[in-house]
Amino acid sequence: MKPKSVKHGAEVQQSRHDGLKWAAVVALLAVAVVANTYFAGIGLLYRVLGVVVLCLLAGAVALTTTKGRSLLTLARESKKEIQRVVWPTRPETVQTTAIVLVAVMVVGLLLWLIDTLLSWAMSGVIG
Repeated sequence: MKPKSVKHGAEVQQSRHDGLKWAAVVALLAVAVVANTYFAGIGLLYRVLGVVVLCLLAGAVALTTTKGRSLLTLARESKKEIQRVVWPTRPETVQTTAIVLVAVMVVGLLLWLIDTLLSWAMSGVIG
């Protein structure tokens, strides 16, 4: 077996079968594309269901690889982090949005004023 590596604070054991699993994932996705084209005469619902099933199988196989397991670990840790976030209240959100809108309007008016003055000055120079 390959040596262990550390990612995202958790030890992950390298699997010697990861290459075969990724080949199976690519093969399943290729079968989904080719079968969707080959069975073009069959109803769209059945083709979509077939592609979805094959993609789910490919995803399940991909999640059994080292990178797939580390992706799951990252997703779990991200969910925990999102739960720790202190989200703003509705009044805070409305107030911040109002401040941004006012700032955008002020900058827009300043740019319009500068543009108008430069246009007036250039008209005077050019004639």
